[in-house]
Amino acid sequence: MPTEILMPALSPTMEEGTLAKWHVKEGDTVSSGDIMAEIETDKATMEFEAVDEGVVGKIIIAEGTEGVKVNTVIAVLLEDGESAADIGATPAAAPAATPAAGAEAAPAGGSDKPATPAPAAPVKDGNRIFATPLARRIAADKGLDLAAITGSGPHGRIVKADVENATAAPKAAAAPAAKAAAPAAATMATGPSTDVVLKTYADRPFEEVKLDGMRKTIAARLTEAKQSVPHFYLRRDIQLDALLKFRSQLNKQLEGRGVKLSVNDFIIKACAIALQQVPEANAVWAGDRTLKFTKSDVAVAVAIEGGLFTPVLQDADSKSLSALSEQMKDLATRARDRKLAPHEYQGGSFAISNLGMFGIDNFDAIINPPHSAILAVGAGVKKPIVGADGELTVGTVMSCTLSVDHRVIDGVLGANLLNAIKDNLENPMTMLA
Repeated sequence: MPTEILMPALSPTMEEGTLAKWHVKEGDTVSSGDIMAEIETDKATMEFEAVDEGVVGKIIIAEGTEGVKVNTVIAVLLEDGESAADIGATPAAAPAATPAAGAEAAPAGGSDKPATPAPAAPVKDGNRIFATPLARRIAADKGLDLAAITGSGPHGRIVKADVENATAAPKAAAAPAAKAAAPAAATMATGPSTDVVLKTYADRPFEEVKLDGMRKTIAARLTEAKQSVPHFYLRRDIQLDALLKFRSQLNKQLEGRGVKLSVNDFIIKACAIALQQVPEANAVWAGDRTLKFTKSDVAVAVAIEGGLFTPVLQDADSKSLSALSEQMKDLATRARDRKLAPHEYQGGSFAISNLGMFGIDNFDAIINPPHSAILAVGAGVKKPIVGADGELTVGTVMSCTLSVDHRVIDGVLGANLLNAIKDNLENPMTMLA
């Protein structure tokens, strides 16, 4: 039976993508593991591999097509002995949720009554039960509980033969009807409509710039974050003279290894250690609870053309400065090429956004949920300071602002975290202890 190839969900948050390029054409034979296409998400371009083997019978979605919803049928794979005539009418989308899902054609002929839509894929113990649309439809007609049927298809998928051979049995009693859901929250205000804005500037020359997936996602997520996360802000000035001197000494010693530490490497390390020193702040908001972590996974904002990534350095508290530096350079390079895998830019409890290298003295960053805090780092500038002996002198001072999610971190806890970061940066040798 023809196998429908569906638009895969390449990350937990992916809803649609661009089918950037096909690596196969109709009539090509593919095996499991062969690269079939390149798919662009809002964050990266990723290769899509075949799960099953067969012949590409039909390509449904042309390369270059944008806004292809997850689980839309993008191609059809034929098994031995099948031809294009076996494909029949291919639906625009399928309810199954795997990258390459087997599907069965409905029986030819028979009643001209419109086919009953296949029920939504059931879930048992939090896990989706995989079944072809036709198998689900037959199961619904026969009153079968799919959770009680063992699938014989690829990867345990329930197919037509499984439900036809199953003995009808009553489904498990439905849970008591839940109370009527509360009215949906009003749509968040996002400013004037497109029509209003276009009319406002109708007499002025302008160029319309189409939003790509990344820019749409940034706009949606950060609008939601700013409106739904209760931010508060803490600010400290940090003296960098000891750090700059120590960094210079280390870089001279590391020249032979080709390692050159940046101030940002020290900031990453200082934040990672601070999360260990103030462990209650190493947590994220999870709806009806918080998740508290034992290791420090620190995200760092990297600007790319048209947006940004926040690659995550896992276990940053236990890595050396040179290891962090090397990893950060690699992640930043691949971020700019949009070659990061989803697991490399998702997760973490804390983030860093450094605009000091662009001459910005200070700023307030927006938290990227589920992170509970983000450190906005400004430039190190020469300023008059009062020395330890009470004498007025000149030092290099960096302004930092910690944006905090008040649901997770209260004022004193946030202050303790920022003070720990300041302490680590002003006494950099202690970070090597």
